[in-house]
Amino acid sequence: MNNFFFDLTPDIVIKAVEKCGLNPTGHCMALNSYENRVYDLRLDDGTHIVSKFYRPGRWTKEQIQEEHDFLLELQADEIQVCAPIRFPDGETIHKIEDIYYAIWPRTGGRIQDELSDEMVEMLGRLLARIHNNGSSKKSAHRISLTGRTYGLEPLAFLEENNFLPSHCITRYRNAVNEVVEIYETLSKDVPFHRIHGDCHLGNLLNGTNGFFFLDFDDFLTGPAVQDVWMLVPARDREGLRQRQIFIDAYRLFRDFDNSWLRLIEPLRSLRYIKYASWIARRWDDPAFPAAFPHFGTVQYWENETADLEDQLNFIHSNTNDLPEGLRKEDTDEDNEQELTNKDFFWDWED
Repeated sequence: MNNFFFDLTPDIVIKAVEKCGLNPTGHCMALNSYENRVYDLRLDDGTHIVSKFYRPGRWTKEQIQEEHDFLLELQADEIQVCAPIRFPDGETIHKIEDIYYAIWPRTGGRIQDELSDEMVEMLGRLLARIHNNGSSKKSAHRISLTGRTYGLEPLAFLEENNFLPSHCITRYRNAVNEVVEIYETLSKDVPFHRIHGDCHLGNLLNGTNGFFFLDFDDFLTGPAVQDVWMLVPARDREGLRQRQIFIDAYRLFRDFDNSWLRLIEPLRSLRYIKYASWIARRWDDPAFPAAFPHFGTVQYWENETADLEDQLNFIHSNTNDLPEGLRKEDTDEDNEQELTNKDFFWDWED
């Protein structure tokens, strides 16, 4: 990792913005983001912008450009998203050292801790419109949400870099491989298209003009149900009731096949794996050991392994139509489970 990224100072941020033809006053406040570096700056006309510096080595310029292009397409369709501002030269990406950065409008609103039924309906319609646009063209550079990218590659990184304690390796590996096999089997005929990818409530603001989505940094090609379950993640009776309201509203603008719901728990499991590897990959960033002090301990990996095994038990006891060869004897696993931050927050962007 380039230390220049770790050592970004207000002076560097202000100079980068000035290079784009903007006139910041000197007010520069770091915003809460682990993955990238994000700053609020006040301009001399009294307005504010947000400057986002992308972590080097994570995305290529082409991949970042696809994120920006997708957001601008959504904005052109009058869908409320936070899209980048074009620089005077018409571009949306500039570079300082080897760090790509972009300028965004500062958006107002509040994060909803809970959603009313009316809000759930609104979001169902809004997400369907986003997915209609997302399916209108293919992504040439972004990754796909596959068992390899969200399961096998994270597992390989954890093993190759000795993050897993020896007594957990076999159990964890077996659980990951089984999750991947189930997901790949169940997703075989499910359509993939451009989706948000990290569509939790922390990336959604409710402002004076309604809901709008933030942070498409993890946007990828994947199944529509990935965005659905992250917005309505609970699986108790109330959660399932609201999920049905969401899907009914979604169907006003776009088809949704009930069979896709079988992917929710495998996707939840893959997120657990990807989340752990995300922290591991960032462990050389000084912000991460401070933010995740429990990560890497024996207790952490024992809990992670048990969580994956519990997920598999839940999948086998609640997915009646698993293909032959993936079925196991039913268990008495309860239909309710406490959700953790892995189900919601990834990088707390912007």
